[in-house]
Amino acid sequence: MSSIQHLLKPHERDLGGFSVKRLLPSLPKQAVGPFIFFDHMGPADQAPGEGMDVRPHPHIGLATVTYLYEGEITHRDSLGYVQVIRPGDVNWMTAGHGVTHSERTPDEPRAHGQTIHGIQTWFALPKEYEDTDPGFWHHPASTLPLIEAPGLSLRVILGTAYGLTSPVHTYGDTLYVAGELDAGASFDIPAEHVERGVYLARGAIEIDGEALVPGQLAVLVPGKTVTVTAQADTRLLVLGGEPLDGPRFIWWNFVATTRERIEEAKQRWEEDRFPKVPGETERIPLPHK
Repeated sequence: MSSIQHLLKPHERDLGGFSVKRLLPSLPKQAVGPFIFFDHMGPADQAPGEGMDVRPHPHIGLATVTYLYEGEITHRDSLGYVQVIRPGDVNWMTAGHGVTHSERTPDEPRAHGQTIHGIQTWFALPKEYEDTDPGFWHHPASTLPLIEAPGLSLRVILGTAYGLTSPVHTYGDTLYVAGELDAGASFDIPAEHVERGVYLARGAIEIDGEALVPGQLAVLVPGKTVTVTAQADTRLLVLGGEPLDGPRFIWWNFVATTRERIEEAKQRWEEDRFPKVPGETERIPLPHK
């Protein structure tokens, strides 16, 4: 019997000159655990003088999670935080009832060029917290639990795994682990979390003997311990947790339990009533479609 319940393939798109692979939401699975949006950006080489400029834009009902493999991004938000994100760090921003932020390439890498490569996810807030106050937390790589064995490292980004707990505050049972494996290395994913997925960013793996290729997200059968074996030098992510407490509506950068919340957020942004990002004068207009 297969250990893979669903095999999700990416929708690729171009954002400002670099490739983005989107895995969630998808047709068979809106979310895996609380993760309702999953983008793999890059790797993309930015020449000297080039960079990423995601102008201020709004969010509600979710938390953004940024995790980089290569490069740097400067995060600015309407709470007044300015933070450079570097590889291995975790940026967690709770949107709650409304937050605005921008993402741009810092001055030094913009001047000299860089490779940008990483994962951006949205964590859907539980119903009781979707109107909570916005917040921002940054955790350097050195603060995240790390499991190391011959040919293997597993970093606990969010939640709990293998008896270790990330310092990042989340809501409910969460699983988010970054893995680096040499060819031939293997590890088990226990059945302690209700929903689990494995995303292969680079390399080649087998899940209980079934092959996965880069860019695919395997949603695992619940209640079963599975074994992941690397067939080449590999970079992967394990994600999941407790299922969402009901379906969500998603429109642009908004996630909500009702259409009315989405419409209210659209009107607020259209009327420029979201909080401003200090130091920013631009904004992304509301899409009209």
